[in-house]
Formats: sequence, structure tokens, C-alpha cells
Amino acid sequence: MAKLRTRKHKVVLSRSAGGDAGITVVLTLLGLFMVLPMAYVIMQSLKPLDELWMYPPRFYVMNPTFSNFKDLFSLMNTSWVPFSRYIFNTVFTSVMGTFGHLFIASMCAYALAKIKFPGGKAIFKTIQTSLMFHSTVTAITSFMLMSFFHMIDTYWAIIVPAWGYTLGLYLMKQFMDTGVSDAVLESARLDGASELRTYWTIAMPMVKPAWLTLIVYSFQTLWNAGSSIYIYSEQYKSFNYAIGQITAGGIKRAGASAAATVLMMLVPILVFVITQSNIIETMGTSGMKD
Repeated sequence: MAKLRTRKHKVVLSRSAGGDAGITVVLTLLGLFMVLPMAYVIMQSLKPLDELWMYPPRFYVMNPTFSNFKDLFSLMNTSWVPFSRYIFNTVFTSVMGTFGHLFIASMCAYALAKIKFPGGKAIFKTIQTSLMFHSTVTAITSFMLMSFFHMIDTYWAIIVPAWGYTLGLYLMKQFMDTGVSDAVLESARLDGASELRTYWTIAMPMVKPAWLTLIVYSFQTLWNAGSSIYIYSEQYKSFNYAIGQITAGGIKRAGASAAATVLMMLVPILVFVITQSNIIETMGTSGMKD
């Protein structure tokens, strides 16, 4: 049982060895539970077709093979446009949408968190309220705006909406409230720094965990985007859409479908693993505040 001890005005929390062991076991089981789906997908991609349809199904693979990946690449070569074009579309929209969103969301968050102006609180309340609604609520309005600005069937139809994700703005604003000292900003202003310079050289380095989290969130959202109501030309469609067309082939493409799933999840997982510590820090300091 945990006990509190006071030593020279300090509170020290001590746990028994059994408590530590119990926590370790629980966390290990939770970790395995989260890893199992990814391990299962990888196992499926390495199974030959006869094992994929074995009954009762088995978690592990008995005769691993890369034939599913070979079939996937063969199918890629028969696509309507070069498959490299699908990959370029996804990478281009993901990168442009992510960094555009980072720049816009961080600037708006800085203004809402550190600059007092009439209507600032009302604007932030509106942003909080918008988090409760799914994007389908504004789908018709968004389509009308895209059509008015002649963005339908262009890259901008994917990139521009990504710049306006309100969750990223919300996280950045909440982190700046606690992670950026008003005294430091005021000192910079007294030294003659403009608001833009204060934002870029002082505030942004202090909230590095937040904008790394924003990059991961935005990149994963765009990377996993499939077909869009704004895109109808094949040359602008995404890698995820092309993979979806391959996997829609039914039973005979089950192996290629499993291989495609592994390819799609590799990049988001890699990005998350690299920045996981910053994401945890952001989530720990970006809760609901007044």
C-alpha cells in the first residue's frame, strides 16, 4: 500500500514491491492488447492464400511468404494512371496541408492566448463548440465554397480544408496558455520585438511538443484520407483510394489487401513512434481550461 511520508517539508510517495509489480503487469497486458491488432495485420500479409482462409483461423503464420506484396505491386502496375501519381498526390497534400495547418493554427492560437482583443473569448468558445460537430454537418456549405472559388477537382480542395482543422487550433491555444510565459513575451516586447518575431522566435520554440503533436495529427488525417467528394479526376486521387480499389477485388485479392494495409499503416506508425513523448506531454497540458 502506498504511504505518504513527510521529510523536511517534502512529500515522498513510497510503494510496495507488490504494487510496482502489479502496475507493471497491468501496463504490459495493456501494451500487448494494443499491439495485437498490428501484429495480426502483419501476420496476415505474410500468409499464403490457403492459410488466409484456413478454418479455424490461426494468429501466426506457418509458411511466411512475400507473394502478397508481389501481387500488390503487380496490381499497382495495371492502374489507370501511374501508381507513383497516387503516392505523389498523398504525399503532396499531406505535407502541404500539415505545414499550412501548423502555421495558421499556431498563429491563431498565439493571438487567442496571448493578445487581448474584443471578442477573443467568444471566438474561442465558438471553436470549442465546433469540436462537437462532424465534418459532414458542413459538407454542403464546404462544397458550395469550393465550387465558388473554383477549387473542385484540384489539390486545393484537400489542402485548404485541412488548414482549418479546429482541433489543432484548440490544442495549440491550450498549450500556449500554460507553456508560454507572459513575462517572457512582455520582456521581448519591451526590447522592441514585433508580435510576429515574438511569436516565431519565442513562443514557437517553447511549444515544440504541441506543434509536433499537431504535425502528427494532421499528417495522419491526410495520409489516411480516401476518396473525396471534391475530387473526381483519377489523376488527383489519393494512395489510400487506389489501395481501396485493389482491396475491393474480393476473395482473390485478400492477400494483396493485407499487404496494402501494412503499407498504409507504416508511415503513420513511424511518425507517431518518433514523436510519442511530445504527444503525451501535449495531451497532459492541453485539457479544458477557462
